[in-house]
Amino acid sequence: MSSNTIQRIEIWPIDVPITDPFVVATGERVTAQNLFMRVTLRDGTQGIGEAAPFPEVGGEDRASCLDTATGLAPTLIGQSVADYQSIADKLQEQAPFYPAARCGLETAMLDAHSRSLRIPLWQLWGSADVRDRETDITIPICDLERTLELARGWYTKGFRLFKMKVGKDVEEDIRRLEAVHDALPNIGFIGDGNQGFSREDCIRFVSGVKRFGGHLVLLEQPVIRDDLEGLRAIRQLTGVPVAADESVRSLDDARRVAQLQAADYINIKIMKTGVVEALRIATFTRSAGLRLMVGGMVETRIAMGCSFSLVLGRGGFDVLDLDTPLLLSTDPVLGGYRYSGPLLHPWHEAGLDMQAPCPADCMTIQ
Repeated sequence: MSSNTIQRIEIWPIDVPITDPFVVATGERVTAQNLFMRVTLRDGTQGIGEAAPFPEVGGEDRASCLDTATGLAPTLIGQSVADYQSIADKLQEQAPFYPAARCGLETAMLDAHSRSLRIPLWQLWGSADVRDRETDITIPICDLERTLELARGWYTKGFRLFKMKVGKDVEEDIRRLEAVHDALPNIGFIGDGNQGFSREDCIRFVSGVKRFGGHLVLLEQPVIRDDLEGLRAIRQLTGVPVAADESVRSLDDARRVAQLQAADYINIKIMKTGVVEALRIATFTRSAGLRLMVGGMVETRIAMGCSFSLVLGRGGFDVLDLDTPLLLSTDPVLGGYRYSGPLLHPWHEAGLDMQAPCPADCMTIQ
């Protein structure tokens, strides 16, 4: 048995309060209720991963995620992390509707594999775009006063692209964006509807933002995931680029979006597809002539570091929405990439270069 075979897997829950309620059109979170996972190889090398289920978006909650991960983990014991692609395919066959659980296990395997090779995780996929990158910042759905307070605070830290959660009340959405636009110069907006708009409401929203002169960089998933015709109509009627997020949970979904010309961007999220599938979607997206965005659920720097690895290693990502660790009240992770204002700074140590303490009572599979 080779030194890079999986000997032990540990899984434990972690709760991290969110500084402001993370309110989107389809739901609300006040605490990141995630799972951390650790893979130990035969030679003692360890890798860390994270599952960040968001029930209102992906359908998984922590309980189902934990059940799935603990059910899948025994099938990984004795397997070589060098075979991570075929292992990921088998996990997808076994648990197709639990991508967050699979993502946590995949990330831990990939971290262990790249640590055993003594290379940063991003180098496993190349070194196409290794540089500091700028992220947007998310403003949840909240009242006008709090919207302005949050936007001003992030602006003073250097953020200029505001991802505004919208889709519950069109007129209020317009008022919130107008207030931020009037208060802060030289900014842009991403309007993220999280499937909350009807086609007509989204067009009304865009018209309202254009009326006060707001700069809409992107509309992200304004309508329900199955309404690809609606996505296409919105991008054609408004002239604002559209990103497909919830509409793309698999490579087949990405192919349908491209075939129908339903979006300008595809938003890559490892938590909604798994890591290996995300890589395949990213490769297809570029080959189809569409643009790439990268985002996440409410994640710590472990999962977000894996997504940043895709950006650094594969390149071609135009819009980064890698901000959720900044929305958490504490950072439970040591090492890895770091933030300064809106900038993410790469790391050059092996794997993700992150550590997180594992409690004594964590679940262990070996």
